[in-house]
Amino acid sequence: MPPTLIKPPGPSTHKSPIEDVLELTHLADINPNLFTNTRPLWHPPGARGIYGGAAIAQCLAAAQRTVPPGFLVHSMHCYFVLNGNADIPIIYHVERVREGRSFATRTVQARQRGQPIFTTTISFMREGSGGAQRVEHAATMPDGMTPPPASECEGDDWSRGNNSPFVSQRVEIANKNSAHAHEKRTRQWIKAKGRISDAGGHEAHLSAMAYMSDSYFIGTVARVHRLWRYSGNSGANDAEGNPTAGSASGKLGITPEVIRKLQATDDATLQRMEGMDADVIDQLRSASINDATGEITFKEEKRPEIGMMVSLDHTIYFHSPKDFRADEWLFSECDSPWSGDGRGLVCQRIYRADGRLVASCVQEGVVRLRQDEAKL
Repeated sequence: MPPTLIKPPGPSTHKSPIEDVLELTHLADINPNLFTNTRPLWHPPGARGIYGGAAIAQCLAAAQRTVPPGFLVHSMHCYFVLNGNADIPIIYHVERVREGRSFATRTVQARQRGQPIFTTTISFMREGSGGAQRVEHAATMPDGMTPPPASECEGDDWSRGNNSPFVSQRVEIANKNSAHAHEKRTRQWIKAKGRISDAGGHEAHLSAMAYMSDSYFIGTVARVHRLWRYSGNSGANDAEGNPTAGSASGKLGITPEVIRKLQATDDATLQRMEGMDADVIDQLRSASINDATGEITFKEEKRPEIGMMVSLDHTIYFHSPKDFRADEWLFSECDSPWSGDGRGLVCQRIYRADGRLVASCVQEGVVRLRQDEAKL
């Protein structure tokens, strides 16, 4: 079966790459509430399923096309149910749960082979229905932040590849020397490549931000605990020995070619790359490659190692649905207030470059260490 129901069109000349990636085909002749992905979806290296942000964003895009004009999304609550297969189409079924004067509710199921792989409930609010007098406050972006990058720096992206529809630049972890993981803050600048077309409206920017919000989200837990999460020649395995799914895999299956390219990159550039903390750079510098077998050997270091890391759920609260552009730099800051019992919780705030808070996100995921004893 091909990865889409219809033959994908060529790249658009008037849209941004992220609009192409998230484009939906409306199956209105079958059912007015059915949609499908127009183009194949990305399968992250080392993961069993599609990038979770794609399911989040396309469910939002489908739901937005079923609400009356003037209704803006303010929250979505998502669950990753099964691995998404990048080789077959996804069918998005929208259920119109509520049509109120001030609020509208939609549920969306993403299905493959008749099985739900992802489900979300999305709430919309009529614009301006909060009244002229309001209770207002908002968190502000941390002081003393590094200014947004001067350019997109659309060079090689070691984790997502050159065809990624967005770019990110890492900022050094705040409170990185704290003895308490919950006090650390992982930070990055992020934006969609190119310019999102006017035809897409604010809905395209919302879907694009939803897509980007899943970038290295649950991976925050691994970063604040300094867990080793990369090794050569293999992907992460779950408790049954199968490759893991979800938006963040514990092992990315780094190839010798990637190692050589990263080792040839200067430290300043590496430090701006997603997930490239000082300890990771040190390990990459120490890696050796057996030219005959392709086996990668990292410096021996006694430190906990990720055995499985996969997203379970994802929530987004949209604070200013029409007051940001996803193709302009957004600042993301994540912290993890808790982890335990094989799970971790991460909170994320997303700001415009001028410091205005535009979204808050929460994600819980499985975070299991590789165990020395036999697998259960």
